[in-house]
Amino acid sequence: MLLILIAVHLLSRDSITAPLSHAPDARATSDSCKDIDNCRTFFSVVWGCLATIFACTWVSVHPNVPPPNQSSLQLFLRRVKMMLIGVVIPEIMVGFAARQFFASRWLVDEFKFSPTQAFFFCMGGFVSSDEHPIATKEQLEDPNFGLEFQKAIQNVKEKDITDKSKGDALSKGVAFLQGLWFILQTLARAHQGLAITQLEVATLAFAIVNIFVWLLWWNKPLDVQQPIVVGPLAPAEAQAELTPSQQLSRLDHIMIAIFGFTRNRYLLYHPLESASVPSFWYTSSDNDMESRVLILLTIVGAVFGAIHCAAWNAIFPTPAEMWIWRASAVVTAVFPALFLLLSITPDRLDLVVRVGSAIMGLGTYLYIAARIILIVLPFAELRLLPASAFVEVNWSSYIPHI
Repeated sequence: MLLILIAVHLLSRDSITAPLSHAPDARATSDSCKDIDNCRTFFSVVWGCLATIFACTWVSVHPNVPPPNQSSLQLFLRRVKMMLIGVVIPEIMVGFAARQFFASRWLVDEFKFSPTQAFFFCMGGFVSSDEHPIATKEQLEDPNFGLEFQKAIQNVKEKDITDKSKGDALSKGVAFLQGLWFILQTLARAHQGLAITQLEVATLAFAIVNIFVWLLWWNKPLDVQQPIVVGPLAPAEAQAELTPSQQLSRLDHIMIAIFGFTRNRYLLYHPLESASVPSFWYTSSDNDMESRVLILLTIVGAVFGAIHCAAWNAIFPTPAEMWIWRASAVVTAVFPALFLLLSITPDRLDLVVRVGSAIMGLGTYLYIAARIILIVLPFAELRLLPASAFVEVNWSSYIPHI
């Protein structure tokens, strides 16, 4: 959190540094740095941002256990799809990771699972002998099979789970260092008075948001492709018949990942009717989980918007783009807090609830538009960059003799 505050402070202040050899706000259509030993190119600016986004997302996204008999291409595309969702709407991944994290902590306290066992349970890693997922608290509390499921999961060795994981602390640490290095570079540029492109600001916000995802999913196995069979065979009569109208759509699962509920709160996932858990499945736990997730999402959303707001006085190609950026950044920073405020409003205040619902309906569309703008505008701004955007950080001012 201290690093986040430093980032916002440095990006929003007018740093006092040695004067540049050219006007810092001079704009150029090509690389304008004159000292070849202290320059970076347009390609290196864009590539550094895209590489950081890819490294952060590819490693931070931890998919649930996939359906059986999927090809390597299907598994790859499945992970790419989740990565793209994490890039465009990182709040989905934060909400998803937070719910699985709090659910895993509840499983550790309630059923004495290890953190790894609990995460593996939440991601659909355990299946019964008839190959149906064991992924709900109702299954663990079932009077006939619950205790057997609990003991079978507790007896699974953590090594057997981690052996299925395609990632470890080293791979996650490398991606974390990549994001941390980008953050340090951006802070150094702000401190030395060098121009920071809007794409770098957006990447900085994205990297910091991904820190939350990394921490929440640190104990979750990565890219597991096969579940572990545990427990007894469930009788056929235990399988409830479902009508097509009761099935959850992909939109339902996305809404559950973000908000914790869907359009129809009575739609439930039935593991006995499927061979794997949904892509955004998490195990529901105690009643306090949603309030904690909502608070965390509010903090993350505010931080994400605040970092964009920190570039308030940045140089834009046109005044119109500057005001569009500012308005979008404010909407992004304020909307999560407004959503939290209206969510905790007592139901008895009918007028407030009705007005709040109307505001939230309009605010949702404004928020979506603002997020799209903050993705598109940084790339449009690349057509005309400040001259100092091509000057490299002078690291020798911090560490002599580099």
